[in-house]
Amino acid sequence: QVQLAESGGGSVQAGGALRLSCEASGHPYSSYCMGWFRQAPGKRREGVAAIATDGRTTYADSVKGRFTIYKDDAKNTLYLQMSSLKPEDTATYICAAEHFGCNAIREIQALGRFPSGDYGYWGQGTQVTVSS
Repeated sequence: QVQLAESGGGSVQAGGALRLSCEASGHPYSSYCMGWFRQAPGKRREGVAAIATDGRTTYADSVKGRFTIYKDDAKNTLYLQMSSLKPEDTATYICAAEHFGCNAIREIQALGRFPSGDYGYWGQGTQVTVSS
């Protein structure tokens, strides 16, 4: 139903910057909460940043101050601007979206947690590699 396509990944040196994009298509609604997750080999998927339907953002402590999540509703695109990249940021970055479950997601985020199971739509991911 809803398809998400990430782009913008690549290889950069530590301290560099990248901007990831996630274009949504096939969606019947105008309001979605969205988020960026990442998964490194041998590690569990972790939340990176999220944006609620009202524009409120949430960041993982590990990226706070370095990453910025924002979206362009007119372009149906979610972005993740990453700066001051570190080798530990190396991972496959995946975007996610949800419509009906956004209230539940926001409630969990308000408790300081980063839910992933409540997002119904996921992209394929884009690789980010940061070298030291």
